[in-house]
Amino acid sequence: MSKFTITIPASSANIGPGFDSFGLSLGLYLRLTVEEQDTWEVKQLSNLLPAFDSYENHFIYMIAEETANHFNKQLPACKLTIESSIPLARGLGSSASAVIAGIELANQLSHLDLSISEKLQLATAKEGHPDNVAASIIGGFVVTAYTENETIHYCKLDSLDMDMVTFIPNVELKTTASRNVLPEQYSRKQAAIASSISNLFIAALINKQYDLAGEMMEKDLFHEPYRSSIIPNYLAIKQKAKQFGAYGTVISGAGPTMIAFVPSGSGEQIVGKMQELFPSYLIQKLEVDNDGVQVSTNKEVAE
Repeated sequence: MSKFTITIPASSANIGPGFDSFGLSLGLYLRLTVEEQDTWEVKQLSNLLPAFDSYENHFIYMIAEETANHFNKQLPACKLTIESSIPLARGLGSSASAVIAGIELANQLSHLDLSISEKLQLATAKEGHPDNVAASIIGGFVVTAYTENETIHYCKLDSLDMDMVTFIPNVELKTTASRNVLPEQYSRKQAAIASSISNLFIAALINKQYDLAGEMMEKDLFHEPYRSSIIPNYLAIKQKAKQFGAYGTVISGAGPTMIAFVPSGSGEQIVGKMQELFPSYLIQKLEVDNDGVQVSTNKEVAE
C-alpha cells in the first residue's frame, strides 16, 4: 500500500474494580495517514498532540522503529499526517493509542504480519499493563489478565446496552502522579473483598443486570478511594450523575476524566443536565468502538 490510514480508538481503563485489567474502547480517535516516500516527514494537524522537534524524536516514530528492529526489519521512510481527538493526560488512553499507532505503522511498512496477541504483547511491554492497549487493539469491553510469566489472556464481552458519558476537565493528570497515591500493599481481607466486587461486576454486566453492575463499579477498593482526592469534583459528579439516572460513574483510567454508564438512549439528556452544572468540563456522550485498530486504503476511507 503506497497510501493508507491507521485509526486507533481512545480507551477507558480500570472501570472501577477492574484495576489494570478492564478496558473499554471509545469513539475518539488517533489517525495516521501514511504515504510512502524517500524521506521521513511528520505533519501534525491537531493541537491535542505533543510538540516535537524532529521525526526521530516523535514518539510514534520511535515505537515504530523499535518494533521493526525487534523483528530485524527495516522501517521504510514515509510521510505521516497525524490527527487526534484524544486529549492528552486525561485518562483516555492517549499514550496507549500512540504506542499502538507505532506498532501498527511498523506492522504495515515492514510487512510483519503481526497477530492480535503479538500486538498486545508488544504494546503491553511498553505500557506496563494491558487494559488500555487491549481495548484499543481489539475494541469493545475487554477483560485482561497479565500473568507472572508475562502471558496476556483476554476476553471481549458482547456489546453493552448502555450509553457512555465522559466528563473531561481542563486539567491534566499524569499517570505517574496518579499511581503515586496508591498503596504498595493490600491486606488479604482487602484483596478478597475487592476481587469479589470485581467478579460480581463482570457477572452483572454479562447478565445485563446494569443496576447491580453500577453499584459494584462504585465500590472499588483497589484505586478509587486513594485517587478520589486528586480528581476534581469526584463526589459531585458521581452524585449528580446518579441523580439523573446513571448506573454508575467511575474514574477513567488514571483520571482526571470520569465516565458514567447510563441507560441506553439517555446519554444526550444527561449530558445537557450535567453540562449546566459543570460548565468548565467537556461533557459528551461517546459511542463504544467495537472494531479496535483499523487499517484502510485511501479508497476505502473515501467510501
